[in-house]
Amino acid sequence: MDSVHIERAAAADAKEILALMKIIGGESDNLSFDSSGLPVTEEEEQAFLAGIEHSSREAFFVARKNEEIVGTAHYTVFPKARMSHRGTIGICLRKSACGQGIGTILMQTLLDFAKHTAHSEIVSLEVRSDNAGAIRLYKKFGFEKIGCFKGFFKINGSLINFDIMEKFL
Repeated sequence: MDSVHIERAAAADAKEILALMKIIGGESDNLSFDSSGLPVTEEEEQAFLAGIEHSSREAFFVARKNEEIVGTAHYTVFPKARMSHRGTIGICLRKSACGQGIGTILMQTLLDFAKHTAHSEIVSLEVRSDNAGAIRLYKKFGFEKIGCFKGFFKINGSLINFDIMEKFL
């Protein structure tokens, strides 16, 4: 495998991240966006990344392969005091980067951040119920399905179910 490097995203990565989200959004119906990408400007993405760059409660990581960003991972703690022991994650990978262990590296990075930096006790996520590859990754790390959100997405008139999964740290 070519060298993969994981690092916290910086404001300077905003343009490349937004371009990547358009690619990934066009490759997959597993995300909340399509080939239009994220509904933010480059300046808004820069401000977001700059705002969390040194946060102990939220982190955005990028996976670089041959200097190109091929995946992202986001962790955030719930902001309300009674929920602040919990956080949520999201991982995005280009199709060309799937099956190479990059998702595993990103997941380990997120869980390390959640446990050792954010000091979270529970991590949760939502995953499309038919996304077998992602579910396999999450189960490998000890996530368990705790429910199903029926009709979480609506794509081309069809309701799509999502599994709700969690892991105690």
